[in-house]
Amino acid sequence: MTTRTTGLVWLRRDLRIADNPALHAAVTECDAVIVLYIDSERDYWPDGGASRWWLHHSLTALDATLTKLGTSLTIQCGDPGVVINAYVETYGVSCVYWNHVYEPRQLSADDRLARALRDNEIRVVRSNGALLNEPDEIKTKTDTIYRVFTPYWRRAIDNIGNAAPLPAPSSIAGLADAPESLTIDALALLPTIDWDSGLAQTWTPGERGAQDRLDTFLRAAVFEYDSGRDLPGTEGVSRLSPHLHFGEISARSVWHQVQALQDDSDGTRIYLTELGWREFSHYILCHFPDTADAPMYPKYANFPWREDADALIKAWQQGRTGVPIVDAGMRQLWHTGWMHNRVRMIAASFLVKNIRAHWLHGARWFWDTLVDADLPANSMGWQWSAGSGADAAPYFRVFNPVRQGERFDKAGDYVRQWVPEVRDVPDKYLHAPWTLPEKFHDVTGFVPGKSYPLPIVDLATSRNEALAAFKTLKASES
Repeated sequence: MTTRTTGLVWLRRDLRIADNPALHAAVTECDAVIVLYIDSERDYWPDGGASRWWLHHSLTALDATLTKLGTSLTIQCGDPGVVINAYVETYGVSCVYWNHVYEPRQLSADDRLARALRDNEIRVVRSNGALLNEPDEIKTKTDTIYRVFTPYWRRAIDNIGNAAPLPAPSSIAGLADAPESLTIDALALLPTIDWDSGLAQTWTPGERGAQDRLDTFLRAAVFEYDSGRDLPGTEGVSRLSPHLHFGEISARSVWHQVQALQDDSDGTRIYLTELGWREFSHYILCHFPDTADAPMYPKYANFPWREDADALIKAWQQGRTGVPIVDAGMRQLWHTGWMHNRVRMIAASFLVKNIRAHWLHGARWFWDTLVDADLPANSMGWQWSAGSGADAAPYFRVFNPVRQGERFDKAGDYVRQWVPEVRDVPDKYLHAPWTLPEKFHDVTGFVPGKSYPLPIVDLATSRNEALAAFKTLKASES
């Protein structure tokens, strides 16, 4: 008599059916499959409010898809080892499948869980479902870790290979009696205060939403991505970041669909390079796990951050700095859970160099408010702005937000959308409305400092103070 095999697929940042190595292996090898999501506090940085909103809707979409395929999503809370062992024992699971999460604590905890399962004669299959390359596969010629993107990517791109994404299963056989499960609502992921309406208007979480977003991008914007990616007032970017973070679409699937265009324009080439930056952020955090909380280069631990910046940080969070391009970004973030990447760089530079607040203040705020709050990308982005991380901006690079606004939001569409107080300010003064001559006050109905705040810091003075602070670090090296 043949024994029926039961496999358990543990999902985390891979909330999809297509190109899911763990799910594909389980469906291929087992007679019945339990698809399990565990809400766990094991994460190094537990999900913030916007991410949990997204997670609720992503799980809901995934459960609907699984139901159509013949099974359902099983939900539990608690320590993954305890939960998985209980399911193994209760339902006679012979093999446990999962895809890697490349974040601090996760890989080592996964190693311990895998050893414990194998000690109990349970087979374990672990796969790469998140990245184009395993982080350990990419080394320099001297077998060291890359800290600069360009040579890393030159090596990594040659290692990607041509393996096609795995197909979605046409059906999934579940157990005859559905395993014990919580409801998604029981996870209490949604906010108790109604602040999420802008998120709901902006996003469609789930695998279908991810593919629709990519299809829209590939129809036109990808071909002009080299220029369009810097213009926050246009739809020039893919906005796939939250879908990629939650694994609603795989990086390999995106890569292959872009390659299938057979287009060699700068737009498609640079977009693929942006996928490379995502890879690099995971690579760096995997090899330098402390960089989520501490500078990669120890000398930056001695940087003289401003100690009395609480009021300035709050104004930055609320989009009340008096600098339109910064405030537009912070308001877009609060309303939609997302901010255009060019504006992220401008807003981050303003916080760490003009306000001179520690970059962790920004990292934590973004973590709680971004629907694409991805620990590798968030950590590397903020350390880049602070000058303390991998391939970081040099200390003397301080974005001038006025010039950035004039260059990348020339017509003012983006600023006028998110900062309506300056809507009637003429283009010439839009990005520095505090310079509007008095003779225009009555004509426009705009009075600097009354209609809209004056800048909370002087841009030139704060830039010079930041440069002086960075020079103290250079002096300490000599």
